[in-house]
Amino acid sequence: MTGLRYVYAVCRPVGAPLQAELTGVAGAPAKMLHHHGLIAVVSDVPARDFAEEPLRAHLEDLDWLAATARGHQQVIDALTAVTTPLPLRLATVFRDDSGVRVMMEEREEFFRRTLDRLEGRVEWGVKVYVEPTGEETAGPDAAAAKPASGRDYLLQRRRRARAQEDTWQRAERFAGRLHSLLSQHADAARLHAPQNSALSRSSGQNVLNAAYLVPRTESEEFVELVDRTKDEEPGMRVELTGPWAAYSFVDPPADEDAADEGAESPVRSAGGGRVEERGGSAGEAGS
Repeated sequence: MTGLRYVYAVCRPVGAPLQAELTGVAGAPAKMLHHHGLIAVVSDVPARDFAEEPLRAHLEDLDWLAATARGHQQVIDALTAVTTPLPLRLATVFRDDSGVRVMMEEREEFFRRTLDRLEGRVEWGVKVYVEPTGEETAGPDAAAAKPASGRDYLLQRRRRARAQEDTWQRAERFAGRLHSLLSQHADAARLHAPQNSALSRSSGQNVLNAAYLVPRTESEEFVELVDRTKDEEPGMRVELTGPWAAYSFVDPPADEDAADEGAESPVRSAGGGRVEERGGSAGEAGS
């Protein structure tokens, strides 16, 4: 086989071969590489795109990055349907199979411990948005409400500021209650930074961006629980996504894995490019 080895995930052996039509990054078919009772799911990718220097350039190309992320996620989703995968960083690339095996050898204890912790569980994402108010989406007709005097103008500003403050306080209380409730029905929870609406292209302001680790067998009840909250608070929108591979829970809490402190995990959610050319020089693209 020619080219470099793109690694999607590490998992335990699955009972059936991968789908024959399953393709990933660059349209390449995914295959399984066995090592010491673990499996790395890999594809053959061209060096002209995935060697260190061209990869650095590609990571600045948003269209290329989006297409690569889709191919990566397609394989992860297929694995998540049949097993518990540990997804590796987007654009984790090795020179050959031996390089992949060296990585698995070096991180074998971490992989086994993490797979044990995540076995039979999936990640669900929950976001809460404050919906735009009528004033924020008002058109030209809003000019009819122009204040008649400076005093009226100040009163309008005070009313708007008070209304916005009340809305934010309601949103914070609702998001806090929801997170507390969902955390009680999950094995673990992670709070992420709120998303920038301009980047996510979602309407409204994101006030909760959380992930929950839930046993597969309890996922239906978790989804029903979220659905029951969607109309609970006027002006708030609740979005549920998943089930995903447990991207947010690959790394244990800081107080749970002190033995690994200072060691960098190669297992991350997509967001950076990592090139490991074992058998030659090694380097990183992205962060």
